[in-house]
Amino acid sequence: MAETTPRTLGEHRYALTSTWTGNTGTGTTGYRDYCRDVTIEIEGKPDLLASADKPFRGDPSRWNPEDLLLASLSECHLLSYLHACVTAGVVVVSYRDRATGMMREDGAGGGSFAEVLLHPEVVVAEESMIEAAERAHAQANAWCFIANSMNFPVRHEATVTALS
Repeated sequence: MAETTPRTLGEHRYALTSTWTGNTGTGTTGYRDYCRDVTIEIEGKPDLLASADKPFRGDPSRWNPEDLLLASLSECHLLSYLHACVTAGVVVVSYRDRATGMMREDGAGGGSFAEVLLHPEVVVAEESMIEAAERAHAQANAWCFIANSMNFPVRHEATVTALS
């Protein structure tokens, strides 16, 4: 009988630098005395200009933490879904998600997301692939590292159509 070596699970580490660039000259002397501008840097990638969301005195032209959370969930599902389709023999030719999320403030200065709903619009190569393409969303949800890290539901309401 052959011995098998147990599979070692990978550990992945990520690093970035967030730099506050919103000092208008007086630092944080008062709540209205500074900007919420932040530059997020990862070596070898373009800088990401971020801020707080507009209701929290942020710059609406910049990415905010809530946008980035929603984007992470949408992209993670997309990438996991494409992999699930490959393993199921489904040829995806187009994928677009119109993700939505809902955050609730708690009245004490904090809050949390209550849910995220992904709305993937998928086009597959052949009509015979639609059923497997629809099932692949459940597999993608199970594989998505980001969704599995959340303490709120990440649901999906997908539409799958075929070219032919």
